[in-house]
Amino acid sequence: MSKTSLLLGGNIGDRMQLLGNAARMINEKIGTIVKSSSVYETEPWGFKSEKPFLNQVIIVETGLSPKEILKELLNIEKKLGRKRISTRYESRLIDIDILMYDNIIIDEEDLQIPHPRLHERRFALIPLAEIAGDIIHPVFKVRLEVLAHKCEDNLKVELYENVEIY
Repeated sequence: MSKTSLLLGGNIGDRMQLLGNAARMINEKIGTIVKSSSVYETEPWGFKSEKPFLNQVIIVETGLSPKEILKELLNIEKKLGRKRISTRYESRLIDIDILMYDNIIIDEEDLQIPHPRLHERRFALIPLAEIAGDIIHPVFKVRLEVLAHKCEDNLKVELYENVEIY
């Protein structure tokens, strides 16, 4: 079994309910959720919106490959109402990203692991470091808590709720 860390987020609709529904579907289709971070309210990254995001990181124990996980995640997003209209950043009901998968590195056109912008985004690093701060980033060779501390992103990331949502 492998462990993958997934970032869940959204800024439209009932944000908490969508995170919970996504986590339940991941638990059913991908593997067992073994850890979940607190939920954080965050400013949009890469675009302007008055609607803040809710973000949470979960760690899932899975027998699926990274490609199989990606396929399932896209299906889950679609079932939860996500419509991919453009390739640019925009408000969305739900977004689920693979942050890491064990300590492997994948660099393919449709899949990059670890997530290529993880080290630039506090909204992903802070919840990930909360539950896996001692993990070594396979590219940068430093602990995730160090990456979170050194991240130059200054967008708001505030604790929203310290509850499990699934």
